[in-house]
Amino acid sequence: MSPRDRSTPARVPVSTYRLQVSAEQDLHVVADLLPHLHDLGADWVYLSPILAAEPGSTHGYDVVAHDHLDPERGGEEGLAAVSAAARALGMGVLVDIVPNHVGVATPAADPWWWDVLRHGRGAEHADAFDVDWDTAGQRLRIPVVGDDDLRPDGGVDHLSLVEGEGGLELHYWDQAFPVAPGTASGPDDDPQQVHARQHYELVDWHRADDDLNYRRFFAVNTLAAVRVEEPEVFAGTHVEIGRWLREGLVDGLRVDHPDGLRDPRGYLDDLARLTDGAYVLVEKILEPGERLPTSWACEGTTGYDALALVDRVLVDPAGEGPLEELAGRVDFHAMVHDLKREVADGILGSETARIVRDLRRDVPRLSTARGEDAVAELLACFPVYRSYLTSTDRDGEEHLTQALEDARARRPDLAATYDLLEPWLRDGTCDGARRFQQTSGMVMAKGVEDCAFYRHSRLTSLNEVGGDPSVFALPVDGFHDAMAERHREWPHAMTTLSTHDTKRGEDVRARIHVLAEAPHRWADALERLLDLVPLPDPGFASLLWQAAIGAWPADEGERPGGDWRSRLHGYAEKAMREAGDRTTWTEPDAAYEDAVHAAVDAALDREDVREVVAEVLGWTVDPGWSNALTAKLVALTMPGVPDVYQGSELWEQSLVDPDNRRPVDHDLRRSMLAAGPGALVGGLEDPGAAKLHVVTTALRLRRDRPDLFTSYAGVGAVGEAADHVLAFDRGGAVTVATRLPLGLLERGGWGDTRLALPDGRWRDLLTDRLTDGALETLLSAYPVALLVRED
Repeated sequence: MSPRDRSTPARVPVSTYRLQVSAEQDLHVVADLLPHLHDLGADWVYLSPILAAEPGSTHGYDVVAHDHLDPERGGEEGLAAVSAAARALGMGVLVDIVPNHVGVATPAADPWWWDVLRHGRGAEHADAFDVDWDTAGQRLRIPVVGDDDLRPDGGVDHLSLVEGEGGLELHYWDQAFPVAPGTASGPDDDPQQVHARQHYELVDWHRADDDLNYRRFFAVNTLAAVRVEEPEVFAGTHVEIGRWLREGLVDGLRVDHPDGLRDPRGYLDDLARLTDGAYVLVEKILEPGERLPTSWACEGTTGYDALALVDRVLVDPAGEGPLEELAGRVDFHAMVHDLKREVADGILGSETARIVRDLRRDVPRLSTARGEDAVAELLACFPVYRSYLTSTDRDGEEHLTQALEDARARRPDLAATYDLLEPWLRDGTCDGARRFQQTSGMVMAKGVEDCAFYRHSRLTSLNEVGGDPSVFALPVDGFHDAMAERHREWPHAMTTLSTHDTKRGEDVRARIHVLAEAPHRWADALERLLDLVPLPDPGFASLLWQAAIGAWPADEGERPGGDWRSRLHGYAEKAMREAGDRTTWTEPDAAYEDAVHAAVDAALDREDVREVVAEVLGWTVDPGWSNALTAKLVALTMPGVPDVYQGSELWEQSLVDPDNRRPVDHDLRRSMLAAGPGALVGGLEDPGAAKLHVVTTALRLRRDRPDLFTSYAGVGAVGEAADHVLAFDRGGAVTVATRLPLGLLERGGWGDTRLALPDGRWRDLLTDRLTDGALETLLSAYPVALLVRED
């Protein structure tokens, strides 16, 4: 079944506006914001997770209970207020849900987890969690014990017994765990002996890498995976979600991390039955050339695939060679393989071992050691996040074939082991094969998103979730082909430029793109910066300087010093520790980190360094704003459902989380919207009024004139600068956007270049001027235009 053969949901958004719901910006605040978002042009409001989460959670992805909303985020009354306000404005509500895992950092906050710790394998909710009870003497291993608290006899220091509200508790420092019935008489018992009698075992935190017996979200020990493939678990974890849809409080759902589920297609079918076929999106990462399975009951992805296309059509392909020389000609795919292998052997070694334990139930001849070696190599060789083999589906089997071929070529010494494993890995009913599929995505994410992206420094605007940095640029014709296919196959999938997970905000990337237009100028500036502020790793230095250039000054009205200093230091720390080659989160190298932080301070404090930074900003800022307006208009008008991430209607210059989850000044945006269309001022002083004008013009047109967005066709141009324009007709609305703006400036502008517009009188909604297609006049006020035919 193809997407176009599937019934379209009863209600589909024209656009969305994403809000991070928190204690500070709770659902009541969201309800009050809706009139402003409607005025902006947004059709639906799109909310981060709102179910009960870990106490103090800033993001909500650590859900602890599925039967009620988070009181810190506004609770049931807050959602009712949002829904009522949305209905009054004709808006819809899209909510992010988290089916793969729950938060267990505070065991008492999650009643199901507490129940399992208290009663073990016989607990009412034991089947909800993916625990291998046949290991560790049927005790659940909890990796929380610090290095200094392990006793030579196997005991744990700093244990105590405390009478809690629900009975006796075992405490390790200030962490509380339940005591099983009949295993202690009171607080005066020996806590070491009581600990030995529990259904769980508090163990050295280092053992999480290779000795854990419960599945997690990636390598996060405090997020335990749940088994929603079991009908009773699905019902229990979706009781509140089902109510939202039944009572008309919510119109659609965004499914977080479907690749972690045992059977994503089965889950989406269950969700469709629960919601009566409501609008659903999946947070699925697609590698270049990969297709979303058309059998899935959803309207598409959350848009990382679209983001990658928009970025690359704005990158000058001529910059690839020089920037490759500057970066040292790193083989990105070889790097990815090696890093994924480190992950499979290291922080996800527990998962690799469990795959082999599962496989050995069907393949008893498989040795543990060779099995783990072979499986880890296959995980490292897997070319996409995962496959989806079941008893009936063969989606992605070609990727398994490719992984097996690659692994055999790399490790011919394991040929016999691969021969043994292959038929079982192709069997979609085999437990080991299905667990392999759940794990390959974890290995990819940790190896690529959380490591390789912080080591590869050729052009860091391409180091983005859902993208492959080795794919440098996309020609305009290739973009048109991709958009025609998107309109045909996934017309209701989301398009986006920034999310709570992007490594760099959309306008940071837009400015960094400019470096590809002048690679030799950038190489000269980087050489001077490295001479002024030497760093042990020039590759990481390039990544850091690109971030500083792209984000400077990083927020409207903000200048170097103060908060910008702390944010850039925060980025530097996260980036170098995620890179993991010189320093790590668990074993930081103080000397290396001090050198990196000194470079940050030098960028802000030393005149000689700031002169070089100012020089680069001088030739990147205005072309960067041009790229930013182009990317925004293209993303808002291309096929799909455009999302505006909170605050990105003005310049979005955030760096990686938590920077991109900072509070947004909606009052400022409200006042600027009320002031009317703004000019593109240029320079670091530009407040982003032109971007706000582009956003609201495009959103309002899409919402109010859907008849103008019913098809897709590229619009060509003729003239000396034809390569600098990207234009397309959506069926009556024509997007016109500048690409490679630095080169355009250096060649003297548009000259006689003009668009080959369809017949009719065309008016630009941004300037309210008629055009004959001549780009010199059409794009004289803004680097973009949005045309509609007067008749």
